[in-house]
Amino acid sequence: MTVLRVGMCPGLSHDLINALQSAGIRTVEHLVSTNIEELAQKCSFSYKALMAVRRVLLAQHTAFPVFGLDLYEELLCSTAILSTGNPSLDKLLDSGLYTGEITELSGGPGSGKTQVCFGVAVNISCRLKHGVLYIDTSGGMSAGRLLQMVQAQIPGAAEQMAALQRIHVYKALDAFSLLACLQEWRAAGLQLMSAGSSVKAVLVDSLSALFSHLVGGRQSNGMSMMMQVAGELKLLSKDFGVAVLVTNHVTRDSSGVLKSGLGHSWSHVPHNRVLLQKVERPGSHTCLRVAELTKSSRQPCHLQEELDISYSKNLNPENQPVTS
Repeated sequence: MTVLRVGMCPGLSHDLINALQSAGIRTVEHLVSTNIEELAQKCSFSYKALMAVRRVLLAQHTAFPVFGLDLYEELLCSTAILSTGNPSLDKLLDSGLYTGEITELSGGPGSGKTQVCFGVAVNISCRLKHGVLYIDTSGGMSAGRLLQMVQAQIPGAAEQMAALQRIHVYKALDAFSLLACLQEWRAAGLQLMSAGSSVKAVLVDSLSALFSHLVGGRQSNGMSMMMQVAGELKLLSKDFGVAVLVTNHVTRDSSGVLKSGLGHSWSHVPHNRVLLQKVERPGSHTCLRVAELTKSSRQPCHLQEELDISYSKNLNPENQPVTS
């Protein structure tokens, strides 16, 4: 149910909200299903004013039938595929990150999650010329490393500075700051233009750094906050056509098998989940990882690809496929 609040529509003022609450009307559903004439007498508000508010709320919140063909055509027009900059990861994700979807990258410490996020941000900024919102929750963002990766991608100081300006870095060191950041950007409609390009990807590294100690057991407040963040990420991805990439830690189940953290409720949020693990075999170099697709809206699960996260190899401009 949608709770009535000031600003939902013209005429819904503080005084009217208080009057409705005193009459036991707290949600849109209650208001539109109540006899307005009787409500006007209880609230001491004019029948005409209440009917005007009711009509607007009905128009805003009524569901209308939609044909499947219309939805399909809307999907074709609104969906874009953003290359991650790593051919193996693109193959695993069926060509890359899809706008309108949330993709999760999970792994243990040192598995390369942040390095992959850096690569995604740099590739989208340098090659695809789109803006990126990079939210750092653990202090892992290195401006020097980001500059090195941009310099490996494109020549020329002016082009490099333009690429860096398209990557907007925010530090959110607690759950409230993260939620406020996402709400602020959604309220602004992601209208910030970065060097002439709109924001096309939102990266959160890492989600588990903020919520792993707040969920589990009876910590309902932490779970509620995490699901609010999940809701904001879904709204950003769907309403503004951006690709969302978040990182997560891993745990082990009762049989010792690695799985993504943050619990059962969060597991329903990402459309795609990729598990990163170090390759431990004789002769393997330190930048080699195995990526396993554990959840997907398009591909069969448990597909695996070996990733080389050494950035200079993965971003060879002559070999890298770019899709937008």
